[in-house]
Amino acid sequence: MAQDREPGKAQVDPKLLELLACPLTKGPLVWDGEHGELVSRLARLAYPVRDGIPIMLPSEARPTGGDDG
Repeated sequence: MAQDREPGKAQVDPKLLELLACPLTKGPLVWDGEHGELVSRLARLAYPVRDGIPIMLPSEARPTGGDDG
């Protein structure tokens, strides 16, 4: 039973994504599959996902720069 996953590319269950919120703003998160992160646009932070587990600690998040276009 091989899964269609690229090595090193994390994935997040869509149902889990519906339940998660930014710990700082309590706002929604958006999955960024290219970087393997959950992005809070309100906080302008990206939370890493390691081995399929979202790391929802602000100290582990990286600033996104906020260049929304």
